Amino acid sequence: MRILAVADIESEYFYDFYSPGKLDGIDLIIGCGDLSEEYLEFLVTMAGCPLVYVHGNHDSSFKRKPEGCVCIDNTVFKYNGIRILGIDGSHRYKNGKYMYTERQMKRKIFRLLPKIMRYRGFDILVTHAPARHVNDFDSMSHRGFECFTKLLRRFRPKYFLHGHIHRNYGACIPQKSKFGDTTVINAFNYCIFDI
Repeated sequence: MRILAVADIESEYFYDFYSPGKLDGIDLIIGCGDLSEEYLEFLVTMAGCPLVYVHGNHDSSFKRKPEGCVCIDNTVFKYNGIRILGIDGSHRYKNGKYMYTERQMKRKIFRLLPKIMRYRGFDILVTHAPARHVNDFDSMSHRGFECFTKLLRRFRPKYFLHGHIHRNYGACIPQKSKFGDTTVINAFNYCIFDI
């Protein structure tokens, strides 16, 4: 299965300079937050495949649910045998609908455990914020969650997709890296991969 992961900015390649065929062969699109409703609707329409997404810290401006898209915040979504766990938001650095303290995020994960256990784990973890010490920064606005790191260690998913850390913040921010057996993908702008 070929997956397109997107986050944080509307990619000019797929949006402003779109031409027929650019999304051919994509089987699933995963949005990792901070994208407009219009962009998500455009992608799902042009690709003709399912699009699932989580909310980012700037998505409180959503006026409606994007048509044709499935929000997977705080749930396990199964598609073609692939189990996808979605968790929205970032660290709380100011008041915001999709911003959480470490303690609040830990409680969200605790409430998700019955679903995770029912599905016997998950293959892909989709979040907006990164995990602590995995592509994050020390500043509160871009710090990863320690409870995400623990989730990765416990369930060892095949992939961890996140956004929030814009790759233009610095020259050494990788798009792909490893955390144990998990391939970590920073979906800023876009990334295509096969599973």
